[in-house]
Amino acid sequence: MRVTVDMNLCESHGQCVFAAPDVFSFDDDDYLVYDATPADAHAEHVRGAAAMCPARAITIAAEGP
Repeated sequence: MRVTVDMNLCESHGQCVFAAPDVFSFDDDDYLVYDATPADAHAEHVRGAAAMCPARAITIAAEGP
């Protein structure tokens, strides 16, 4: 799985951080940081985070060969 966040769309609501805290977080300057290739164990939470994003800034793609 590959996660992408469009930082031009992201409004820092933080719903992704609540849904998948092992993948999404805010740094010391309150900028969103995330793991672009999270472990498969986090897939369900990452999908939930993408669905919860009010700005629809998170996209998920299958990892290529």
